[in-house]
Amino acid sequence: MLSVEGLRVTGHDGAALVDDVTFSIRPGETVALVGESGSGKSLTAKAIAGLLPRNLTASGSIRWRETEVVGARERVLRTLRGPQVSMLLQDPFTLLNPLTPVWRTLAETLPGRGAELRLLISERISDVGIEPARARDRYPWELSGGMRQRIGLAAALSQSPALLLADEPTTALDATTQRDVLRLIHRLQRGHGMAMLLITHDLRIATSMSDRVVVMAKGGIVESGDVDDLRSGGRQEYTRRLWAAQLPVDRRLADLRVEARLDGAGAAPVPDAATGGAGAGTTPILVVRELSKSFAARGHGEGVQALDRVGLELARGRSLGVIGESGSGKTTLARCILGLEQPTSGTVELTPGIARRQVQCVFQDPYSSLNPSHSIGFALAEAVRHRAGAPLSRREVAAEIAATLHSVGLDASFARRRPETLSGGQRQRVAIARALLLRPEILVCDEPVAALDLTVQSQVLQVLRDAQAGGLSMVFITHDMSVARQLTDEVIVLHKGRIVETGPTASVLDDPQHEYTARLLASVPSGDREWIAGPPLQRTGAMTDG
Repeated sequence: MLSVEGLRVTGHDGAALVDDVTFSIRPGETVALVGESGSGKSLTAKAIAGLLPRNLTASGSIRWRETEVVGARERVLRTLRGPQVSMLLQDPFTLLNPLTPVWRTLAETLPGRGAELRLLISERISDVGIEPARARDRYPWELSGGMRQRIGLAAALSQSPALLLADEPTTALDATTQRDVLRLIHRLQRGHGMAMLLITHDLRIATSMSDRVVVMAKGGIVESGDVDDLRSGGRQEYTRRLWAAQLPVDRRLADLRVEARLDGAGAAPVPDAATGGAGAGTTPILVVRELSKSFAARGHGEGVQALDRVGLELARGRSLGVIGESGSGKTTLARCILGLEQPTSGTVELTPGIARRQVQCVFQDPYSSLNPSHSIGFALAEAVRHRAGAPLSRREVAAEIAATLHSVGLDASFARRRPETLSGGQRQRVAIARALLLRPEILVCDEPVAALDLTVQSQVLQVLRDAQAGGLSMVFITHDMSVARQLTDEVIVLHKGRIVETGPTASVLDDPQHEYTARLLASVPSGDREWIAGPPLQRTGAMTDG
């Protein structure tokens, strides 16, 4: 059906971004392209769809049945897109116009008029597990992330294409929504007899969903083979590194860094009970009592009770995990603790002697954390200057910045660079360095590794674990149960703004008492076909992920 041979994508300067990529896809087959950010996965998919940016050039051969895509005129490519080949992107906002209601987006790709068209629209919405009456007239910004991705899938499949190019379709979604959407894609693919090119950085998702896997790095193919070949760990070191970056949910590792796990030492489990940092105690330094927060209705929506009488305690030198899906109230809780949101009722109390500035944060998006107009050194020096205590000389500030950069795995030369020259993982480590330079008593981390490649994620998590070992107290917010196992001592599980389960991390994850916690654990990718299997999807409303 699709044959890619010697594909090369070059920039305006002639540099190769994709080089000598060759693979094929048979009818009804799923092939996964796996690799980290910058490996060339997305550029390969865009070249197949004839959607490369104007400043990039493709050469080699991409044959769709009898049609050569490379060098084809736009009028030829338009006959392929939609009816033959369709794309589902990571961010549905790139596919859905925020000013256009759902029904109009789908109507643009469907035949018919009047009642016939309305029936087709309702059928497409129903196909992706949404009640049509609850979503048809809404705008994308009124829907949750999972709902937008389902509508994006409905639009991508509206013309029943023979091949779906799914580019990281669930990376931005929480674990349970990710599994539901992947199940949905799998079911629709089988129902339509459709082939799929699945692009992902997660080998466990790739081996759960696909028939064959192609591993890419730095624009080229490292290795490829059947799923069973890759499940054994792969032949090449890069593939083994990707496997080593997968964090387990059933045990806590001695060292999270990929290099340490590859040599065997870091892969050894350690007791969960031995996770408190230096000076860890039982006296709480942060107490949240009966915290509630409600938001007024906006647009077509209803008012939201984001938090409902939430209570927690954080002891010095300990790490408390806050686990839940998108919309569970995790970020609202973090903002209330940080003083960025005023609770409707309840209190957030710090132990006497801890000032509000001693509670710092690391947010999910490292891009918005740093001012692009200033160097990294300027941003870090600003943190030192705002710290309480005697002023330091310029030399002392530079020395402390260099030492802190080193502690997060970055060279002192990074102080001279600007944010746009850094990768996502490097930006996030700079954000952590800035927070640590303020010498906080409490660090609130809101999904700090959700947007990072798994190998970078492991490095950042080890930095945070080392900081905790030095005596830092943390509130760690995550939807990833594997991350919670590696970083936290106790957890609370939030569902629709309420705590449904709490206790030591090992106890909660090894023996969950609430159905919701068990569902979160079941959503962690296993790498096996059984993970993607499950009962039929339930109908869901337009404001939740079901």
